[in-house]
Amino acid sequence: MRKPPLLLAVAAVCTVAACGSGDSGADEAAGGPIAVKATDTGCEVGKTTVDAGTSVFAITNGGNKVTEFYVYAPGDRVMAEVENIAPGLSRNLHVELPAGTYETACKPGMIGKGIRGALTVSGSAPALTEDAKLAEATASYSRYVKSQTSALETKTTEFVTAVKAGKVDEAKALFPIARTYWERIEPVAEIFGDLDPRIDGREEVTEEGMKFGGFHRIEKDLWAAKPDISKDGPIADQLLTDVKEIVQKANAEKLSPLQLANGAKGLLDEVASGKITGEEDRYSHTDLWDFNANVEGSKAAIASLRPVLEERDPALVKTLDTEFANVDTALAKYRDGDGWKLHNQLTQADLKTLSDAINALAEPISKVAAVVAKKA
Repeated sequence: MRKPPLLLAVAAVCTVAACGSGDSGADEAAGGPIAVKATDTGCEVGKTTVDAGTSVFAITNGGNKVTEFYVYAPGDRVMAEVENIAPGLSRNLHVELPAGTYETACKPGMIGKGIRGALTVSGSAPALTEDAKLAEATASYSRYVKSQTSALETKTTEFVTAVKAGKVDEAKALFPIARTYWERIEPVAEIFGDLDPRIDGREEVTEEGMKFGGFHRIEKDLWAAKPDISKDGPIADQLLTDVKEIVQKANAEKLSPLQLANGAKGLLDEVASGKITGEEDRYSHTDLWDFNANVEGSKAAIASLRPVLEERDPALVKTLDTEFANVDTALAKYRDGDGWKLHNQLTQADLKTLSDAINALAEPISKVAAVVAKKA
């Protein structure tokens, strides 16, 4: 769950989002990109009716706050999203939509329900998964999601059991491990309305009228000056209930290949907006566990799409391989046994090295969605 980043995060997002004219790559949706003019008080979408199939939204942030753009299906089911659009910058969002009614939303300040508008999709179009390689890509990634959700439920159960038993040290050890499986598949978990902020919301969710619970509420109590989790039993029970619901929904979800591509990029935005800054795990400082998990999740999405990318843009694949390896090398310096150094043990120079590696990877990953959407 992303929340308004600190000043350092804004600087990181500016780079990771490819500051300037937006994501590169050819956009082949019918009629070209749909312009979205986002401000602190408005969300002007160039079209409110589009044809079924792939659409590209070109979002420009003309406001003074970092913003996000979403396409929602009924029930606030997230069809596609792009986050961390800094003032003055542009980002492109590719989304595959069947006929139906949807909503668009800009979220200035990256909070609340957003400034919403109706979007109608009509007609019919062949699904991207009619391409056999794209169909196998989504099937492959779905298998990965199932493996991660299984481990997420198991490790969250162990974490909750330790919390309810008052075993502070055991719960502390399990906290970053359980979250590893969450962070690898977070773009899928974020599809389902309020489940994500209930599980992973930071303390700022109270600004949106939500109760602060989930992983980070328990984290705060575990790492307090005098840890006290004696009253966290109901919070832990709700966390496990919500995780089980996410597991069920994620395993049943039929993903579009564009969700894989957008998710791979979104996970790097997660690193830039929360892990580099230390904002994500602000009490435990276990952000590098999350950082590594986000990168692994991004890598898994790209691996599923690899046969398509190799066929359509082999040079891009080579660049991605190089930049993923560079990120792994940069991060490996901060290994500590089976885990990672704490965020507050890293210097600003260390953080810049990691940020630079993520930025270098984010640029080629921003091209993947356009390649996937391109007609073979």
